[in-house]
Amino acid sequence: QVQPVESGGGLVQAGDSLRLSCAASGSTFSGYMVAWFRQAPGKEREFVSALRWSGGGTYYAESVKGRFTISKDTAKSTVYLQTNSLAPEDTAVYYCAVGRPIVSAVRESRMYYYWGQGTQVTVSS
Repeated sequence: QVQPVESGGGLVQAGDSLRLSCAASGSTFSGYMVAWFRQAPGKEREFVSALRWSGGGTYYAESVKGRFTISKDTAKSTVYLQTNSLAPEDTAVYYCAVGRPIVSAVRESRMYYYWGQGTQVTVSS
C-alpha cells in the first residue's frame, strides 16, 4: 500500500508562498487520486485540491482557486501544492490523502483511505 508523506509547512507572513510536498512511500501513486485537505483548529477538515496521477486532471476548492496550484513530479513520485498569496485563514494542518474517488466525490474525505501525518501551515497577519 502507498503511504503519503508530507513536508514543506512552516510559519510565514500574509502574502508569502509555500510549497508543500507529498511523497509516495511503500508504493506509487499510479492509478490513484492524490488530494490535499486541511483542518484549522475547531473546524472540520476541508478539501483543498486534488490531482489524478494517471491522466492529470486537477480539482480545486473555490477558496484557493487562482492562488494554489497542484502538480506532480513523476520521477520523484511526489505531488506538490504551491500555495501563493497566503492569508491568515489558510492557517491549518495540511494533509495529503490517497484514494480512488469518482469525479463527483473528489472533495469528500471519506473517499480517501491513505492519509499522511499532516504538515502545519501558519500564516501571520
